[in-house]
Amino acid sequence: MKKGAPGECGAAVPDEPASRARSHADPHLGPYSASQPEPTTEPTTEPTTEQPADVAPDMSPDIVPDAQSPQPEHVSQDARLDSLRDTAVRDLAWLLFSPGLLRAQPPADLLADPFESASERADTIDWLVALDRDALALHSAIAAARVTRLGRYAECLLGWFLQHGPAARLVAANVALRRAGVTLGECDFLVETHSGRRRHWELAVKCYLQAGDGRARLADYVGPNLQDRFDLKLSHLLGHQLPLSGREEFATLGHRGPWEARMFVKGWLFYRAENLPDEAAARNAEPLAPELAPDHARGWWTTRGDWPRFASDHAMVWRRLSRLEWLAPRRYRDDEGQVPLVDAYTLAEQLEDGSGPAMVAAFARDASGACTERSRGFIVPDDWPRHAQAFARHHQR
Repeated sequence: MKKGAPGECGAAVPDEPASRARSHADPHLGPYSASQPEPTTEPTTEPTTEQPADVAPDMSPDIVPDAQSPQPEHVSQDARLDSLRDTAVRDLAWLLFSPGLLRAQPPADLLADPFESASERADTIDWLVALDRDALALHSAIAAARVTRLGRYAECLLGWFLQHGPAARLVAANVALRRAGVTLGECDFLVETHSGRRRHWELAVKCYLQAGDGRARLADYVGPNLQDRFDLKLSHLLGHQLPLSGREEFATLGHRGPWEARMFVKGWLFYRAENLPDEAAARNAEPLAPELAPDHARGWWTTRGDWPRFASDHAMVWRRLSRLEWLAPRRYRDDEGQVPLVDAYTLAEQLEDGSGPAMVAAFARDASGACTERSRGFIVPDDWPRHAQAFARHHQR
């Protein structure tokens, strides 16, 4: 923890990659790993256009990695991702390299992967490092999109990557499928890989809190506002979204197929603070729903009544995270402006006016002097667990 004061720790730009958090004590942080398997990835979109409406192609010159300055072999891919400083670039890196929430399910692997090969992953890291040096065009595209929702922000980032990155190429985004004037749904992204495979990606970025009774069911993972549940979301993806590109009506839209449908599901899962395992036991602590990837990004949740005890044992300085800060773990540098961090008591006072759950993050000083997120979680109303368990038990919304 920072020697010094709760209060301010610096950066106008709010965050950095997830791998940094791995060095801090929590397996519950969701670092991105550059050494992922190489299957498929996916996103979410709107009108049938060759690029997402929220990404401004004319403002985005191609990023050319600096081929003249090769990195030493001992500098790992994770370390290079961890060195990224720009907020949006770190969020994009997290979106591409963090573990997914789901594991491959038989009979067919429907999980998307943004890369076809190890060389594409390595090229993407070079591209991100170059983009980090000048991300003005990316920021302009995000500003032009006027994003206010986390899912739309993630779409904007992934659309930018597909338009300007070194891997799969964007064919169309937010492709609406209609019949007799009625919208049946939208395909998030249509992409073509370097090998010529044509894929339909559905993107979902979700934060769910485990609120069940330990029976390892996907239905136990509920949205903080109890308007969403992981089993229902997965059923919608499998039963409605992924089949869209295989429908007869889709063939009339002019996008030559066939399209391989895949889902790109990223995010965080949060566990009750007193049930959190230590780092050594994190992956095997509680039985997981069989659909979940064991290395998914993790956080904690606690009630307002339990907050003082939990916070006093966990960290000295904290910050509430806005919804668009829910992707990569945050990191602030003193030379990037002042970002207010507060103690646990002040944070609790700040949350008194809000009636619902709030995501917060704990911070510590790292060796470089930056304030780095060491964990994140939700503070929920004292009656939230009871309502959440009831919502988890409902078979239908």
